[in-house]
Amino acid sequence: QVHVMESGGGSVQAGESLKLSCTTSGLTFDHLTMAWFRQVPGKEREVVSCISRSSTSTRTADSVLGRFTISRDNAKNTLYLQMNSLKPEDTAMYYCAAVKNLGSFCYDSQYEYDYWGQGTQVTVSS
Repeated sequence: QVHVMESGGGSVQAGESLKLSCTTSGLTFDHLTMAWFRQVPGKEREVVSCISRSSTSTRTADSVLGRFTISRDNAKNTLYLQMNSLKPEDTAMYYCAAVKNLGSFCYDSQYEYDYWGQGTQVTVSS
């Protein structure tokens, strides 16, 4: 049985930092391309950042470039999203997504991902 689980969300003030984590079970972690998405009510889910299985390729949305960093530790079966200089507009539900992919690239479309977590809420107040 496959499980994807996010953690690390919370409520912070603008300018502060948070680090999200995502673990999987039932999957071979280093065979997965992974990504972080976020969604606010009434809007479509948008990609934040994605990373290839061996971390050789990453892509990051312009809206968070220079503030958010995606990384992974295959030995710990864990994906991370370091979020610095948070802004109120970063407030959203953040989702971890995974897809089996042995290539050295990642996808920025939600429709490419097969496995999703339940999400973790990030709230940034001004």
